[in-house]
Parts: sequence; C-alpha cells; structure tokens
Amino acid sequence: MKIAFVYDAVYPYVKGGVEKRIWELSKRLSAMGHEVHIYGMKYWKGNEIIKKEDVYLHGVCKPPGLYTKKGRRSIKGALWVSIKLIRPLLKENFDIIDCQQFPYLPCFPTKAISILKNTSLIITWHEVWGDYWYEYLGTVGIFGKWIEKICSKLTDKNIAVSELTAKQLHELDVKRSNIVVINNGIDFEEIQRIRPSSEKFDVFFAGRLIKDKNVNILIGGVNNTDIKTCIMGDGPEKENLMKIADKNVIFLSSQRHSKLLAYMKSSKVFVLPSTREGFGIVALESLACGVPVITIDHPRNAASYLIAEGKNGFVVGLSGKEIKEKIKLIYQDEELMKRMSKNAVESAKEYDWDNIIGKINKEYENSTNSG
Repeated sequence: MKIAFVYDAVYPYVKGGVEKRIWELSKRLSAMGHEVHIYGMKYWKGNEIIKKEDVYLHGVCKPPGLYTKKGRRSIKGALWVSIKLIRPLLKENFDIIDCQQFPYLPCFPTKAISILKNTSLIITWHEVWGDYWYEYLGTVGIFGKWIEKICSKLTDKNIAVSELTAKQLHELDVKRSNIVVINNGIDFEEIQRIRPSSEKFDVFFAGRLIKDKNVNILIGGVNNTDIKTCIMGDGPEKENLMKIADKNVIFLSSQRHSKLLAYMKSSKVFVLPSTREGFGIVALESLACGVPVITIDHPRNAASYLIAEGKNGFVVGLSGKEIKEKIKLIYQDEELMKRMSKNAVESAKEYDWDNIIGKINKEYENSTNSG
C-alpha cells in the first residue's frame, strides 16, 4: 500500500505524542514493504522532500509557529498548512490517507483530495474537546465545537487512540461501528535497554508546560517538603512555575528521548497532574520504566485508563495534598514500591509498537478493500 500521514508537526523536529505515533507507525509500515509518506511543516534545511529510514517526509511550508504567545495552537498556522497541503497531496496517488484530527482544518482539504483521488480517508482522533472549547477560546469556542462536529462527519473510518476518545467521539453521534480503537504505544525493548541516570529524584514530571498540565498543583504539593522533584519540559508556564517552586524542585529543559527515559528510570514516582490527555504516552513510558504513576481523575484525562488503582499507580483528585499523600505512600514503603514497579512493567508490555502495528495494518487493509 501507499500510505500518507497528514499532521502539521513532524517528528523528531517536534517531539509530541502525535508526532511520535506517526513516526513509529511509519517506519514499521515501511519495514513491512509499504510506501509511507508524512506531510507536515518543513523543519529541515534543503529539499522539500527527504527520506529518513525509508519514510518520505514532505515539508509543505516553513513552520509559521505551532503556538501563540498565550500557549494556544495557532489558527493561522493551521490554516496556512491546510492551504499548502493541497498541491503536494494532489501530485501523488495514495491507497490510504491518515489525517490526524487536530488541528482540524487540514481534515477539510484532505477530505476533498480523497474524493478527487478516490482514496480511502481515515481520521485519527487523539482527543475530543466538546465543551472544553469554551474553556480554551471563551464564547468563540462555539466555532471550534462546530468545526469538531463537522470533522466527525467527514469519514466513516475513524481511529481513536483510547477508549475515552472513542466514547467521546460516539457522543458526537459517530456510530460506534465506525470507530476502531488503536492505542498509542512504546518501544518496550528500547526502554528496557536504557540505563538510569546517576541523578536520582523522588518525583519526576515531563511534558509541555501549559496550564492543562497543572504542574503548579504538583509544585504546591511538594513545596515545603524534602521530596526531591524534577520538572522536565518547556512552555509558556515555565517562568511562572519557577517563581513558585521551592529549592527542592529543579527544572530541566526538554531532553532527547533516551535522556528523558534515563531520568525517568532514576525516579521513584512519576506524577502527571494533567486534566487533558488524549492518551498519555509519557505515563505509559514511565510504567515501562518500572516507575509507578500518579495521575488525575478527570473526564478528559485518558492517562487514568492506564492505571490499575494501587497496583501500578494511583488516580487522585486535582489536589496537591492528595498527590503528596500518594507520593509519600509509595516512596516511603519499599515493599510497595517494588511491587508497584513490577506491576508497572507488566502492564506496559502489551502497548509495544510491534504489537500495535499489526492492528493498524489490518485496519488500513480493511479500509482499502471497503473502498
């Protein structure tokens, strides 16, 4: 098959969960003999089309910036990418186009091209925002909610990366039979090979420092304690977070993936206080590292679905006090920590990309055969 992935950002130039999913699937599909193309912004120098590990990367335009100064995804950037996608996509003939639902606008030209080219269109859903649009944009969030609803009607072939996303997509009146759940994954064997960092932490967090991650709640919980905490990441909230943190909290900028995993492995507990996760790959990576996870009980947090309460972690309210209590419960009880660490690794094994690739390949074949 000839397969195209469409998303504005491209791995490894941007290292988010969506970018990582596309890359891991692409290189494995290519190894299976498929011809795989990724369309997004051009982060590299030189030719618009380059080849990495037998995967073709198409830079449709220079990066206009993913985020505004307020930390929101740029509508102008999404619109620009959508326009610039049209010509390069029209030049090729694909069996499958897999367009990521976010940031929504590229779904529309992709739909038009799939009709013109008689190509099967799959939309992969990482999140469904629903009423969250009002939190994100205020009263004009009605337009975001409207666009999301329209996107859900563009194809009858939808992939959801989590059961939570599938449930929310169904609530947009998408038939459950038109939704297939194919989770995000991890390179389990790679994670096992990583050696822990020599620098040890009691608590570790890694992610983009935006409001939805609620890192301020974590900091409030560990301030005025002896809990050594590492916050790894960058983003619009970093400066404010550094101002409120005590000396037991250190900040590190984003690191290459192997180094992030090394720091993760050297920690006792991973805390993900996010209230908005379409899946939560970073939490899954922590489990594979043998590090129990504490995350938040919230209707938009799919990472909570990865946690077996009291076995590989805890799901708590959005409270610094509750987070602190569970941190201490884990790292002050050596036997509990060993047991949870073992359970964490076991629970992560099924999410290896090599297990997931068969499911995605089957879905693509079914979509092609069904027209």
